[in-house]
Amino acid sequence: MGALRLPCLTSIFAVSSASLFPRCRNNHLNVRKLSSTAKVEVAPVQEQAITPHSQDFNAWYLDVISMAELADYGPVRGTMVIRPYGYAIWEAIQDYLNIKFKETGHSNMYFPQFIPYSFIEKEASHVEGFSPELALVTVGGGKELEEKLVVRPTSETIVNHMFTQWIQSYRDLPLMINQWANVTRWEMRTKPFIRTLEFLWQEGHTAHATSEEAEREAMQMIDVYTKFAYEQAAIPVIPGRKSRVETFAGADRTYTIEAMMGDRKALQAGTSHNLGQNFSRAFGTQFADENGQRQHVWQTSWAISTRFVGGIIMTHGDDAGLMLPPRLASIQVVIVPIWKKANEKDEVLDAALSVKDVLHTAGIKVKLDDSDQRTPGWKFNFWEMKGVPLRIEIGPHDVSSRSVVISRRDIPGKPGKVFGISMEDPVLVPYVKEKLNEIQSSLLDKAIAFRDSNIVDVSSYDELKEVISQAKWARGPWVGSDEDELKVKEETGATIRCFPFDQPQGPKTCLMTGSPAEEVAIFAKSY
Repeated sequence: MGALRLPCLTSIFAVSSASLFPRCRNNHLNVRKLSSTAKVEVAPVQEQAITPHSQDFNAWYLDVISMAELADYGPVRGTMVIRPYGYAIWEAIQDYLNIKFKETGHSNMYFPQFIPYSFIEKEASHVEGFSPELALVTVGGGKELEEKLVVRPTSETIVNHMFTQWIQSYRDLPLMINQWANVTRWEMRTKPFIRTLEFLWQEGHTAHATSEEAEREAMQMIDVYTKFAYEQAAIPVIPGRKSRVETFAGADRTYTIEAMMGDRKALQAGTSHNLGQNFSRAFGTQFADENGQRQHVWQTSWAISTRFVGGIIMTHGDDAGLMLPPRLASIQVVIVPIWKKANEKDEVLDAALSVKDVLHTAGIKVKLDDSDQRTPGWKFNFWEMKGVPLRIEIGPHDVSSRSVVISRRDIPGKPGKVFGISMEDPVLVPYVKEKLNEIQSSLLDKAIAFRDSNIVDVSSYDELKEVISQAKWARGPWVGSDEDELKVKEETGATIRCFPFDQPQGPKTCLMTGSPAEEVAIFAKSY
């Protein structure tokens, strides 16, 4: 069997501090056997192949990003260029969340990217938390600036500066806004989508008259993120509260959704912060209540970023490459026409175009790959690698029988292939929609099973260390101090990912101190 020839795309981002960018590897990528109507082209030249998932997870991840054309590296060390296919995933995330944000009463707006450094200094824990990651502008227009500017690491400070001007009375509350923006944080160790110098996100900011309203808002938004993760991304996140050590700099409480990746590391996939009055006191953001008394507002902020794209890759991908949940896929169905003889081409393409039009009219995101520079086998592997959920094959025999062959991306080989599905609208459209829904559910079920089989309940610190050494998540009762938590991190590399909202009932004893505990915490190594 010959090797499938794919272009060797430039690899991106190594996590090694010695070199951010690895070189392409030359290997084979095998072609599956095709039906008798397909032509197989032998490519003797060795080309880049995807590193096996189980062999080197990081190399696999970088290969998928490169070969699926999701991103490439930028000219500045640690930056990335998000390519159209990768950006389409982010657009799908935006489309869903924008609707949810507006349904919950938020409006989109935009704040400047440059923030006076004095703003950052106003909230003590905030500046302490972000100082190592700040990018500063000291020269503008060829002249030294009177005050250095921070390139936006997050927007709580500039938002409060403006809220102070906009909020005067309780009638101005609640004030609830969101912005889609870029953020700069000077990371030393980078990984595409997961941790880069610049990334894209949405950040919501709200101001309220009472602490109860702010808490409800913070909880409401982590619930929005949780539902998005489950229902759209098919990622079974665990929502919960961060420990004091892991709480956002400047927040009273931070809520999080934690996702288990394919290498069993945790990914903080989204956060919602109850900021209390920390920023409003620092900036003097006050309002006159119904009795005419001046009060500081209570605030929240919450965000999801392009690291969620990385989470989708690492949750669902396999040795063949990317595997996209249908609800976030920019191409849900790819049609591959197959002909052997020149006189078969026109009728096969006509049938393929007809099927494409039918599916497009039904609201299905469909692409017809009618290029004749590549063989059907090459196309099969290429679109599988790009994670397209369904593939439809149409050859001369299928045209004669008015039927198609349909293959599922989530079930490799013959078990995922069904022959003889009618091309007629009343049959084909419901069948395709049903299969897309099945794939969406199947990806979630598989991810839940993987997550649950890799979370181990522990009752002692020794048990925790053993579980973490096996690259699994440890769940156990915890009332340890901040020092105890830092000890766990130093000795195991794991951190408290969250105190899950879903807590077991009954008496508990802290795994570290032996004292009575009210909650269990989840410990894991993370990105």
